Amino acid sequence: MKRIILLLAALSFSVPFFAQKNDIIKTGWNFGPLPVVGFDSDLGFQYGLCCDIFNYGDGTNYPQYNYKINVEASTYTKGSSILRTYGDFKTLIPDGKLFFDITYFNAPKFGFYGYNGFAQTFDPDRSIPATLPDGTKSGYYMMSRNQFRALASVQKTITGNFSAALGLAYYHISTDRLDLKDYYGQVTLYDEYLDAGLIRNYEKNGGNVTQFRAGMVYDTRDHDSDPTSGENIEVSLVYSPDMIDGLGFDNLGLYLSMSQYKSILSDRLTFAYRLLAQAKLWGEIPFYFTNNINSMFFRKMYTEGLGGNASLRGINRNGVLSEGFAMCNAEIRWRIYDFKFINQNWQIATNPFFDAGMAIQPYRLEEQKNSGLYSGTEDGVHCTAGLGFKLIMNHNMVVSFEAAKALESNDGTGLWSNIGFNYLF
Repeated sequence: MKRIILLLAALSFSVPFFAQKNDIIKTGWNFGPLPVVGFDSDLGFQYGLCCDIFNYGDGTNYPQYNYKINVEASTYTKGSSILRTYGDFKTLIPDGKLFFDITYFNAPKFGFYGYNGFAQTFDPDRSIPATLPDGTKSGYYMMSRNQFRALASVQKTITGNFSAALGLAYYHISTDRLDLKDYYGQVTLYDEYLDAGLIRNYEKNGGNVTQFRAGMVYDTRDHDSDPTSGENIEVSLVYSPDMIDGLGFDNLGLYLSMSQYKSILSDRLTFAYRLLAQAKLWGEIPFYFTNNINSMFFRKMYTEGLGGNASLRGINRNGVLSEGFAMCNAEIRWRIYDFKFINQNWQIATNPFFDAGMAIQPYRLEEQKNSGLYSGTEDGVHCTAGLGFKLIMNHNMVVSFEAAKALESNDGTGLWSNIGFNYLF
C-alpha cells in the first residue's frame, strides 16, 4: 500500500502542472470495458469486470454526456460479491433526467458494531475462545447480510437551476448470524444484541423496505463526476410504508445534502465540502436499515454509513448506526496533470481530506443502556483524515485510491484504504 502511495506521489510531482489543456471533444458512443481491480480495508481485494457506456451525442455539451450506463460483476476476497447495473439519462426527459440502479450485494461477512457509535465499546483485540484452534480470527463484529436494491429517480427542471425530484426504491435485506466454518463456536455481537432484545426476534432475519421519495434539487455544478465549481443541494422527504412485511416499520424521514465546490486556482485547485444530515420525523426503523443513506442519485456503489467509503472514510464500515446522523466531508482537489491517451482526455489529481460525523438521533439507546452492552458514553464526533489520488477520463470516469486514519481508536485501528470509482461527492 505504501509503495502505491509513493509511486503516485512521485508521478504527480514529476510532470508539468499545466500540460495539454485542450480537450478532445467526444461524440457518439464511448465504451470503457475495464477489469475491476480494487481494494477496501473492510472487504478485501476486489476483482471482476465492468463496463462504462457513454453517449455524448454531437458533442455540443461535452464533457456532459447524454446517457451513461454501467454494468459490473465483481467479488471480494473476504467473501462479498456484487452484481450491478445503473444508468443516468440526461436527455431522455426534456429539461430533466432519469437515474436507475439495480444491485445485488452478497456479504457472508458483514460488519456489525452495535448502535450509537461511542455508546458501544469497540475492542479490536477481543479474545478468541480457548476451545478454538490457535490462529483463529475473531468474528465478534460480523454478521451475514445479503441485499437486493432497485431504485429509480426522476428530476425535472422547474426554473433556472431548481428542479423537482421524485424517487421510488425497494430493498430486500436478509440478515443472520455469522455462519462460516472458520468462525464456528464464536459468540458475536449480533448474538448478544439478539439475546438482549436490541435486535427483535421478528426482525433478526431482515425484511423488505419500500420508499417513496420527493424533494427539490438545486444544481450549478460545471461537471457531475468531476466538479470544479458550483454547488449541489438536495432536500427530500422519504416515506417508508410497511407495505409487505406487516411488522410496524412505517416511518417518515428527512434527507438534506449540500455540496459546494470553490475554485481556488482556475479549474486546477478546488476546495470541496459536503454537509449531509438525515433524520427520522416519525415511526420506527428496523435495525437492518439504520445504515441506509437515502440519497436519490448515487455517487458511490454503497449508500451506507456512517463509516466506510460512502460516508466517513477511515471509520469502521457501518460503525455508527442511529436513527439520524450528520456529517461533513471536506477536501482539496488538485488536478496535477492533463494528458491524452488512446484518444481520450485524462487527468491525474490528488485530494487530501477530512471527514467528521455523529449520531444526532440515537437508536434504542435506553434499551442499550439497560442491556449491559453500553460503554457508559453517548455518541460524540467521529473524525478521520486521509489522502486520495484520482485518475480521471473525460471528466466522467474517475478511478480512485484513498487512504485514511480514524482519529479515535474506538472507530477502528490501522490504516483504512479503498481502490474504486468516483469522488465521494
